Amino acid sequence: MSRILIVDDEKDIVDLVTLHLNQEGCEVIAVYNGLDAVETAARERPQMIVLDIMLPGMDGWQVFRQLRTDVRTRTIPVLMLSARAQAHDRINGLEMGADDYLTKPFSPRELVLRIRSILRRSQKVVMTDELRVGDFVVDRQNMALSVGGRLVELTSTELRLLTVLMTNPDVIHSRSELLNGVWGYADDTHSRTLDTHVKRLRDKLGEPYGAHIGTVRKQGYLFVSQPPPTSPK
Repeated sequence: MSRILIVDDEKDIVDLVTLHLNQEGCEVIAVYNGLDAVETAARERPQMIVLDIMLPGMDGWQVFRQLRTDVRTRTIPVLMLSARAQAHDRINGLEMGADDYLTKPFSPRELVLRIRSILRRSQKVVMTDELRVGDFVVDRQNMALSVGGRLVELTSTELRLLTVLMTNPDVIHSRSELLNGVWGYADDTHSRTLDTHVKRLRDKLGEPYGAHIGTVRKQGYLFVSQPPPTSPK
């Protein structure tokens, strides 16, 4: 049974979502403000969080940032809910590292399907204990990456992206393949988000390890097992 934390100040929405998730066999924990969301997520460690953006006191953006800075919650998948339907709002949420973004009003059935997809992807990450390519070691059980013996903190989305690339090193993955493999579907919004996550992943890896994430123009990205040496500056 998956435990889902719902964070929304509209009780009618919480009750509706709870009803449909209970029918799916999920256990639901509901809170109605941002502060309770942070405290409850750290204490209960749910498998997933559905997070409204417009919350009293501490909004969803602030909650999300706190979740990602706490070692107890930083890898929990988050689906953001918002009445803001503009493209830049969705892009902002996805670029911050949210696993999905759904606008209000929404179909409860669509929400359940998206939650199911996110849970399925997150469960795939822990099927085997370790993925190792050269100096890169992904500990799938603990959702952690070490590179050259150094722990690198990644979001769950960044880790999934790297895992997809590392699973078939030196093989070019098309944009649509990566979008479907990491986010579950491909569209223009996620296309820009993919580029942002690749850049962020390279930045976090730093030199010289960022060079292992290669770009092939008009084709896609790949994990380069042995990148060419960089020229000294």
